[in-house]
Amino acid sequence: LSFADKYKPELVIDLATLTGAASRAIGHFGIVAMGTADDESFNLLKQCGEETYERIVEFPFWHEYESLIKSKVADVDNSGTGGFGGAITAGKFLSNFVESDFIHLDIAGPAFVNKRFNYNGVGGTGIGIRLLYNFLQKKITLNNK
Repeated sequence: LSFADKYKPELVIDLATLTGAASRAIGHFGIVAMGTADDESFNLLKQCGEETYERIVEFPFWHEYESLIKSKVADVDNSGTGGFGGAITAGKFLSNFVESDFIHLDIAGPAFVNKRFNYNGVGGTGIGIRLLYNFLQKKITLNNK
């Protein structure tokens, strides 16, 4: 994430199987999203998620969650404390390493499935590829208008 800032991007989107908390929250039915990007970017991403059936659930990214990753010995704790908000505290952890607007997509739930689900077979699903392709196509079209 910090390397991406070298290129001064308009937006950084990362996909990671970061937490079991995201999987426990919504299962394999969608992708947990959060970040500092504007509503326009989130709304376009959600629209693309509906179109590709790689649906997005936006979690809050309130500043209060930052208190859960404070550390007494390090710049930041990579494991949220308090036993709640695990997917969000993971996103907050990542936010320490990116200066650009960003969206974190936690794909832990749908990245690997044990039984067939919609167009995905068993195993690794490649979740996010269709979503990002659709998003980038629409974003480029909007930017060229």
